Amino acid sequence: MVWEPKIVGFLCNWCSYRGADLAGISRLKFAPNVKVIRVPCSARVEPAFVLKAFQSGADGVIILGCHPGDCHYSEGNYKTMRRVPLLKKMLAQLGIEDDRVALDWVSASEGEKFASVVDAMTEKVRALGPFTSNNAEELEHAKT
Repeated sequence: MVWEPKIVGFLCNWCSYRGADLAGISRLKFAPNVKVIRVPCSARVEPAFVLKAFQSGADGVIILGCHPGDCHYSEGNYKTMRRVPLLKKMLAQLGIEDDRVALDWVSASEGEKFASVVDAMTEKVRALGPFTSNNAEELEHAKT
């Protein structure tokens, strides 16, 4: 059996989730590796959620939100834009490669962009291989 990456996708309800829905309705072909979790806003994705995804067996995490300036909650995506680089620094200290976490913006009308972002993330994680933490104990303590 060939290994396939498991990717957790946190999608904002107002734009990215609807962009994913449009991709499905339009019957666009894209990798089936992303398991979607709908969140009210990309800013709602706490660092603990990302850690939990890796602890639960994810090989990668993608956070998708509204384009900057189009957030339903005014400035949520700006908060996410500031938070993700800090999150990646923390994850690097736990031995998690930078490319295992991605942030992108997909609007409700961008079904094709959703499909291409998912395909690109799947290929990136596939190239990295399965996630195995050399720091499993640190990863476990990081969630508390």
